[in-house]
Amino acid sequence: MAAAADEVEQPDAGLRMSETDRLTAFSDGVFAIVITLLVIELRVPEYHKGELLTGLLDEGASYLAFVVSFVYVGVLWLNHHALVRLIRATTLALSWINLGILFGAVIIPFPTAVLASALTHGDTADRRAAVALYALAAALMSAPWLVFFGYLRRHPALLRRGVSPDYVRAQRLRPVTGLVLYGLSGLLGWFVNPMLGLIGVIVMIMYHAFTSEGLRRRAAHR
Repeated sequence: MAAAADEVEQPDAGLRMSETDRLTAFSDGVFAIVITLLVIELRVPEYHKGELLTGLLDEGASYLAFVVSFVYVGVLWLNHHALVRLIRATTLALSWINLGILFGAVIIPFPTAVLASALTHGDTADRRAAVALYALAAALMSAPWLVFFGYLRRHPALLRRGVSPDYVRAQRLRPVTGLVLYGLSGLLGWFVNPMLGLIGVIVMIMYHAFTSEGLRRRAAHR
């Protein structure tokens, strides 16, 4: 009997592998929806005649929260795109791990809305809680990425030709860095100053942007 159309040749007898097309398409759709949900949170401010500019300026902090999260989701998508390029096939377990990554992405609009509200209308205590929540969500987002790389390291048959297990092993540093430094940013925002914590979050987003293609790529590819 012929193999199913979406199945691939399986050099590892312990794995039932299939093509990555559906995983990629579904993931791209989720990221697109998340970015759309961020825009929905933007509101036209209440204002009196002749005071629209003042109303817009008063909402400036909420616009900042939107921009930060828009860039964050975009960076996540770029990292995910690079991640999927490492593999030639997926498995049921890997698909579940990918759902964990997507779960971390879909909750981003909530801490974004909380952060926007706290920055615009809250006091220092509210901002501390909002920044800590945002940093916690970002830190937890790093966990399934770590599991994903660990799974690929244990099942190198899933890797595309030219991608070495050593390269995959090196990439685990990125989610570990995210877990630690996003967590520290949350603690900084809670115990020291919420704006410093937010700056820490932004710095980490930029770190993942600059490393979206991976660490030591040239050295790890043969």
